[in-house]
Amino acid sequence: MKAPSNIRVLINLNSGIGVSMRILLETFQEVWDCDGRTISYQFSKSATDGCEKARIAIAEGVDTIIVVGGDGMINTIGSVLIHQPVNLGVIPTGSGNGFARHFDIPLQPRQAIKRLVSAMPQEVDVGTANGQPFFATCSLAWDAALVKTFEKSPVRGILPYFFAATYELFEYKAQSFTVCMDDETPLVFDHPMLFTIANLTQYGGGAQIAPHAKANDGYLWLTAALKSDVAKLIPSLPKLFDGTIDRVEGIHTHRFKRMTVTRINEGPIQVDGEVVPSTRQVELGILPGALRVLVP
Repeated sequence: MKAPSNIRVLINLNSGIGVSMRILLETFQEVWDCDGRTISYQFSKSATDGCEKARIAIAEGVDTIIVVGGDGMINTIGSVLIHQPVNLGVIPTGSGNGFARHFDIPLQPRQAIKRLVSAMPQEVDVGTANGQPFFATCSLAWDAALVKTFEKSPVRGILPYFFAATYELFEYKAQSFTVCMDDETPLVFDHPMLFTIANLTQYGGGAQIAPHAKANDGYLWLTAALKSDVAKLIPSLPKLFDGTIDRVEGIHTHRFKRMTVTRINEGPIQVDGEVVPSTRQVELGILPGALRVLVP
């Protein structure tokens, strides 16, 4: 695949952390606007606006779209780029930045801009939940409900996320799941509290929910924990940050390509940090190599 030559930068001004536009644009001009490249800039005012601008960029022959934003915007714009001959570059400015952390993209925007200029595109997998794409994670239990509480906080970062998790730990009403993976014998998960499907290693904020996940192996990972095990798992939460959560007793992990989850009641699910409504049954799958990502 060729190096980027016609670049469109899409900027989310409402992303999780403040970024100086002057420094951002000066760095792009300094590093990217050279060697015959063409670079242009636009602001994404909403998810709908961002999608439309991404589609227009594709129609105009842009070969690379660089997203300046968090995991939610990456999902929004990246979903438009699935199976398209257009590269996705990421300058992380969100509160979690799970996508960027997985690919070792610097979390300082200026450094990320400099690192990506020499990056080459790689084909990476895309997960799907009832047809909706996700790049990092999709959650179906307490791990989805806490995001709904987190979204109500006017502050972003790890601390409010922790408070949301603590609140939902007591409020969330677990229900049993019947799970069929890759046409094998169905499994019953008795009232899971944690039920996350991961395409990449990261939740965000350094929390590695699927330490062995790879971006281009054609598989997804399930990490689950039952309500009956929650009390004994709480002391092991730091292991989320050192890449050993899958070694903890009471954590269930499975690698798969297709999964059908049937819940007793319908409820929201978390997709790359955003809460979306869902039916009782959730069909999960993977699109191998469906997205072209600039990887340092």
